[in-house]
Amino acid sequence: MGFTIGSSRGMREIRPGSRRRGRASECTAVAEFTGLWGWDVVPGARAADGACSCGRADCPAPGAHPLGFASAVPAGATLDQVTETWAAYPGAAIMLPVGRAFDVIEVSEAAGRRALVRLERMGIPVGPVTATPDGRVQFFVAPGAAAELPALLYRMGWDDATLDLHGLGPGDHITAPPSDRSGLGPVRWLRSPALDSAGGPPQARLLLGTLAYVAHRLCV
Repeated sequence: MGFTIGSSRGMREIRPGSRRRGRASECTAVAEFTGLWGWDVVPGARAADGACSCGRADCPAPGAHPLGFASAVPAGATLDQVTETWAAYPGAAIMLPVGRAFDVIEVSEAAGRRALVRLERMGIPVGPVTATPDGRVQFFVAPGAAAELPALLYRMGWDDATLDLHGLGPGDHITAPPSDRSGLGPVRWLRSPALDSAGGPPQARLLLGTLAYVAHRLCV
């Protein structure tokens, strides 16, 4: 038996035991995100062998987008509520809407790892940070960062530099650990959420100078 969301055509087989263990782990993670950190969660598609569980043969982002027919799990949902909702979308990935509790600044994995070390050595507070299997690092920052990013880069003198640095804001979604992204492997925490950072991620300006500097050094 394969994926059960959307079309199962082309999906690899998942053994029932491993699926149950994975579902329990993901329900626990979703309940932590909603109940402890105050984040909304959206069931997302998964991919295997290039095919997406949404069922679209021409899907532009296999295994890396929310399921359009799925209901969001709101912030504050309990484990029982999460389990009941997630049971309707077995096999779904955990996705977080960006622009509500946080925005995201995304850089290459090499730049993100180096910048993270620099930031922590300088004692700059860092919020949650993820690493994706396609080689990206995502820093959670205060909402509004994506819209402010061009102006912030301009004020810091980085507006005309070559930077592999992007802001994600309202309308965007990211895949959250421990879910798989695009059939490439799981997303991982480089810095897990904590009580002093998940509910109030840092302002982008505190991180941006270091992120831009390291990203620029790796581009030249």
